[in-house]
Amino acid sequence: MTKIKRALISISDKKNLKDVLRILKKFKIEIISSGGTYNEIKKLRYKSKKITDLTNFPEILNGRVKTLHPKIYGGILNKRRNKNHLQDLKKNGLKNIDLVIVNFYPFESVLKKNFNHNKIIENIDIGGPTLVRAAAKNYDDVTVITTPNQYKDLINQLKQNNGSTSLEFRKKMSQKAFLETAYYDTIIANYFGKVNNVHFPEKKIIHSKLIQKLRYGENPHQNAAIYSMNNSLNLNQLHGKQLSYNNFNDIYAALAISKSLPNNRGVVIIKHANPCGVSIIKDKIKCYKSALGCDPISAFGGIVSCNFKVDSRLAIELNKIFLEVIIANKFDSNAIKILKRKKNIRLVESGSFILDQQYKINSLNNAILYQNEDRFIFDKKNYEVVSKAKPNKRQMENLIFAFNVCRNVKSNAIVLAHKSSTVGIGSGQPSRIDSCNIAINKMKKFINPSDQIVAASDAFFPFADGIEKLVQSGVTAIIQPSGSINDRDIIKFANSVGIVLVFSKTRHFKH
Repeated sequence: MTKIKRALISISDKKNLKDVLRILKKFKIEIISSGGTYNEIKKLRYKSKKITDLTNFPEILNGRVKTLHPKIYGGILNKRRNKNHLQDLKKNGLKNIDLVIVNFYPFESVLKKNFNHNKIIENIDIGGPTLVRAAAKNYDDVTVITTPNQYKDLINQLKQNNGSTSLEFRKKMSQKAFLETAYYDTIIANYFGKVNNVHFPEKKIIHSKLIQKLRYGENPHQNAAIYSMNNSLNLNQLHGKQLSYNNFNDIYAALAISKSLPNNRGVVIIKHANPCGVSIIKDKIKCYKSALGCDPISAFGGIVSCNFKVDSRLAIELNKIFLEVIIANKFDSNAIKILKRKKNIRLVESGSFILDQQYKINSLNNAILYQNEDRFIFDKKNYEVVSKAKPNKRQMENLIFAFNVCRNVKSNAIVLAHKSSTVGIGSGQPSRIDSCNIAINKMKKFINPSDQIVAASDAFFPFADGIEKLVQSGVTAIIQPSGSINDRDIIKFANSVGIVLVFSKTRHFKH
């Protein structure tokens, strides 16, 4: 146990400070504090000494230098049982500091709200992290507290131990303190990377905060948790069991597609992170039924994402099959009542969720694969009609729709579409021909439209056999990336059978 006699408090977030002051007063613990913290303590009618009175040195440089002084760091860093340290303290008139309560300038929140570089720089805390690192290093003798949500644990420790803290507690707080400084420095380092347009630096540091521990991972024997780089998932669960690892994986697969669709339009149905039906028909009921019709068997037990507000009419339809999760921009009150009849269905609002240019991480052992997400915005300049047959407006819209879905399907990927809806999806096959066969078989099994079928491929067809297979199934227009040494042969075949062939300048694998 370490008896706390003197505490240093220097905080930006002054929430719940009174609770700490009350317990420190109870155990007659002397308080020293700086600037705004001193004023806040005085305002709360508790006693405190100014740091400047301890150091005999004023705050300078508009507050940039307040706590950086040997009398502060000597009091924190000395080993209480080291004779040389004790002699240095005595020689220089230093006093022990046994408790350090510090939180940092709000760099992260300022960064989100402010684009003024100079103001952002002024919110880089220097003294705070330095104090915390010093106290955390000397956890044998010093207790360090870095966030208001740790106050309750500190108060309990002091109550239980009559004004002292245990070594176990100090060790635990030390670990949290180093996490806090590392997280803080990472945000700053990444900000400077962005300012300097360096996205792949020599050393890559990733910051994130725990949102929640999950029941288990992909399988029950695996542990899992979900973290966020923005402190929030921007998803609001309204009903149902806790979301699992697989639920989140499917939710993000669904949102990657639905948030790329036209505003307030579109239904996406996901199973095992792959789409099994997508539609952008304007009528909500028809849109859902069309997406479901693409593969109703796979949709069972899947996830539905609606890129609009769900009303009671659609809720009745959604309740007709077993679904794990329903996502919507919003649910009206009657829809929620209807959907809540199923106790375990998870209802998730995604109105605040926005796709941005974040980076994707994959890892194995001690290696990390890192790339920016495929958020390429499709534009007419990205496409070239290479066949003699030219697409009409409706065909071109369907081709781009199918191509957009295709880039969110595991490679090799083939997507068949008809009148703003998918009618067949072939995914995750080592052979592109196999993906064609799967997509065609799904189409023939569930929908089998007679005309205006278009197809999208996430990469080029190396030979004409894949296109031939699609044409035989009724496909009249195909979009694919260019780049094969056999592109001319592909174009020649397309012209020989009279189909529309559009080349994309970009490839869109998803592994």
